[in-house]
Amino acid sequence: MALINQKPEEYYLGPDGVWNSNDEDYGGYQFVSIGDIINNFIVAYVGQDKLITKVKRTDVAYWAQRAIQEFSFDTLPQSKSIEIEIPPGLYMVLPQDYVNYTKLAWSDQNGVERTIYRTDITSNPEAIIQDSAHEYTFDSDGNIPLAQQSETLTNWNEGSQFPLQGANNTWDLQNNPDLIALYAYGGRYGLQPEQAQGNGTFYVDSNKGVIRFSSDLRGKTVVLKYISDGLGSAEDMTVHKFAMDAIEKYIAYSILSTRSNIQEYLVARFKKDAAAARRNAKIRLSELKSDLIVQVMRNQTKWIKH
Repeated sequence: MALINQKPEEYYLGPDGVWNSNDEDYGGYQFVSIGDIINNFIVAYVGQDKLITKVKRTDVAYWAQRAIQEFSFDTLPQSKSIEIEIPPGLYMVLPQDYVNYTKLAWSDQNGVERTIYRTDITSNPEAIIQDSAHEYTFDSDGNIPLAQQSETLTNWNEGSQFPLQGANNTWDLQNNPDLIALYAYGGRYGLQPEQAQGNGTFYVDSNKGVIRFSSDLRGKTVVLKYISDGLGSAEDMTVHKFAMDAIEKYIAYSILSTRSNIQEYLVARFKKDAAAARRNAKIRLSELKSDLIVQVMRNQTKWIKH
């Protein structure tokens, strides 16, 4: 039975019959849903005269979701991206299905993404409220109250992360010790690579669930590319067909490894098969194209003068 059950007109125009109106499923043939994976696994691996004679569907569903979650971090292409304009508060709320970021950049007037680098020179600590004698204060319940915003964050938002042109065409460095160390002392040998760029900086405030940016990025359009675990929504719970074999072998190994009446050599065999299938999936999904490699390697023919 053929897998394509749509006519070309239905595929290209979608349910509303309008070309590219965002209700189509372009490129969907390369993915398979988690429900199909569960059904295929039960048909191929479970039954009489098979190694797994019986198994609950809930067990297969659990390990299928675990496989998607684990594979999303380094095997399946589950990277997402969103774009916002940085508000005056210089922060960006983490997406609902955020796990970790892969890249942050701001988009210039030509649409070119300029990478923003992470910084470790600041943070947003919890600010304890003190009295005039600098002693801790306590509320009616005996707990220590906290300020809504730390002084560190306030100074970071209000300050400039790059030197400003002062009088007599000189650099104004008097209030920025990092810039004094960066520009005034040591020259090129005192340069810190993470600060030697003009695209701005950011750090992830995990306690508040936001990303905070340096003041020179205020009002700019930023692009966040991040990793999800593939379980955030029903649309996310799909697997590329190149990884189907790896997912099925992962499920089989996980089920056998948690049973008490399975010989250890069988568990070891399925563990080896699962690792090999996952390695093959990574190679298939790596998108390494020979023409791109050749184009990059041509760079080696350049003569660099010292």
